[in-house]
Amino acid sequence: MKTAYFDCFSGISGDMFIGSLIDAGLEPLKLKEVLSALPFSGYEIHAEKIEKSGIRATRFWVESSDTKEHRSLAQITEILNLSSLNAGAKERATAIFKNLASAEAKIHGVKIEDICFHEIGAIDSIVDIVGAVAGLDLLGIDAVYASRINVGEGLVHTSHGILPVPAPATVELLAGVPIYSSGIQAELATPTGAAVIAYFAKQFGSLPDMKIYHTGYGAGAKDLPVPNVLRVYIGEMETRAGREKITTLETNIDDLNPEFYQHVAERLFQSGALDVFTTPVIMKKSRPGVQLTVLSEHGREDALLEIIFNETTTAGVRISSQERKTLDRSIQRIQTGYGPVSVKVFTSGGRVVTVAPEYEECRGIALERGLPLKQVYDEVKKEALSLFKKNNNR
Repeated sequence: MKTAYFDCFSGISGDMFIGSLIDAGLEPLKLKEVLSALPFSGYEIHAEKIEKSGIRATRFWVESSDTKEHRSLAQITEILNLSSLNAGAKERATAIFKNLASAEAKIHGVKIEDICFHEIGAIDSIVDIVGAVAGLDLLGIDAVYASRINVGEGLVHTSHGILPVPAPATVELLAGVPIYSSGIQAELATPTGAAVIAYFAKQFGSLPDMKIYHTGYGAGAKDLPVPNVLRVYIGEMETRAGREKITTLETNIDDLNPEFYQHVAERLFQSGALDVFTTPVIMKKSRPGVQLTVLSEHGREDALLEIIFNETTTAGVRISSQERKTLDRSIQRIQTGYGPVSVKVFTSGGRVVTVAPEYEECRGIALERGLPLKQVYDEVKKEALSLFKKNNNR
């Protein structure tokens, strides 16, 4: 499973994100080709090697003649819809901008459709976000992980005036993400960087077990007391078959707004939950309720418990240790009648037990071609099973 781990010891921004990918092997010309799908011109992308505190890194930036810095979410969504980006890239970029708009709307106390992006609405920021999406796609990254994020401290000048660091939008975007400050008086994590990493990272914490094949450093614009770079490790992370110990967290709830469960689940997954699900139950006095169940690796329970207590109305959680048996799991990209599609492959003793096409990719194909999702999913699965069965018989 091709994995990218972002080490955010000096924060993160959109240009640092792309710079680190280029430094790790992303070809700028291929990135430029994808970005040409955007329905505007008047900008150039640049990437050059520089040195930051003795570390060679790639500085990426966008040079734009754009004079319109204020755009609404609807205007940016229209730009993405008019582009010739593939359906998956459009969907991911749109989702990131929606998250940004949601954060801004909460801060300013207005409806999301009334938000007008200032710096983030400029062409260079649009290119940064679309470039981040495209960069991961071009490198074939299947999973993204990240460290805790150093956000910095102090004050920053913005179009809204002087704001505290981290900026309010950054704080909203990183809700549920472990952050800290090393005492550096600077904005280390920008709203764009926060939006990108919060959207893509499956988990935040220590470097996972992985074989590292490439390392990249994306340079920031500032000179700091520490190397102002974002480091990315790119390699393989595999989940091996076998038995493993897990922790189960369970609680029964009968007075929480049902709309909140999606938010609770998203926060739990962001903090490393293996699985989150709900079960309808009948509680005392025949009241209908919900049993919330969270599966966790050993050692991650405290962070998940904190979210459960903060985000739900429960006063207690049952904790138990269990053992589970797993299959070998990997993600492989295969050629299908719809083009290349990623497929999860589950094996036992080298034998393929089952396969599962990546939902988002199948959904993107279905939307792009106007086909039923179940048709695309079933046909990709059938082609994958046929391919792996043929390979096993060789």
